[in-house]
Amino acid sequence: MTVLVAYNDSPQGEAALHAAIAEAERRGAPLAVLVLTPQDPDAGIPAGLAHQLDALPEGIERPEVTYRPEHVDPADAIVDEAERTHPELVVIGARKRSPVGKFLLGSTTQRVLLDSPAPVLVIKARH
Repeated sequence: MTVLVAYNDSPQGEAALHAAIAEAERRGAPLAVLVLTPQDPDAGIPAGLAHQLDALPEGIERPEVTYRPEHVDPADAIVDEAERTHPELVVIGARKRSPVGKFLLGSTTQRVLLDSPAPVLVIKARH
């Protein structure tokens, strides 16, 4: 089984990546990364992510990296990737939003928690 992390270049994405690496190491499971920022896969792995993947602990192989398609909602992309890869854990980052912001925009975290086929670990960024 795999640990799937939803990554973006933000404090929440970095925190989720660190937590996912720790979980993969603890469980002896492979790591898979879904980059939430749409981009051309031929452009290569984002620099911040590449740096983190170059420093993986011994015993964790370099993960498969996939990218969210441009016109797919982040929550849908995470759930779709979880359905495709059948992970034992999905790790996502969360940020604080106002009640009005949640009402107007919805909550990716809430949708993933409700729709994911695997347990979800939600990580807040460090302050």
